[in-house]
Amino acid sequence: MTAVSHNGTPFTYSSEALAEVQGLMKKYPEGRHKSALIRALHIAQQENDGWLSIAAMDHVAEVLSITPIEVYEVATFYSMYNLQPMGKYVLEFCHTGPCAIQGAERLIGYVQQKLGIKTGETTADGLFTLKEVECLGACGYAPMMQVGEFFHERLSEEKMDRFIEDCRAGKINKGTWKMH
Repeated sequence: MTAVSHNGTPFTYSSEALAEVQGLMKKYPEGRHKSALIRALHIAQQENDGWLSIAAMDHVAEVLSITPIEVYEVATFYSMYNLQPMGKYVLEFCHTGPCAIQGAERLIGYVQQKLGIKTGETTADGLFTLKEVECLGACGYAPMMQVGEFFHERLSEEKMDRFIEDCRAGKINKGTWKMH
């Protein structure tokens, strides 16, 4: 069945994604399919252009035979889930103690000014979304950010300028660029 959000946008897993989620569900006893929720949400987010709409979360609940509120609770708790459309590059800056001591707050302010957006916003061209997240586990390499699956460490204004320019020039495919 297709779930439809309040604005009429439908969502269903592709047949391949549904098969993957159903395979995950088989790993758990009957009545314990909620255990597949975190991965099921990741799959839904990947298939929904990098974010979880209400329709996507409702569909996950339906597939797992759990209530929508159980899905919403998990999706709103973890920063890895996006509850609104995101830019092509989601710049997730650690802003906890060690990174803050090493200048993360200053760097976040610099990036906000450079991109003309605040934390939680996306640039008008749809390229960048700026997020502040809790510890990303690279305290010895602060300040740092995560873009996609990749960490970018020991950041500076110069490194951020180069990263942003390379993204705009199409030289980076979802975070594969390495900072030197």
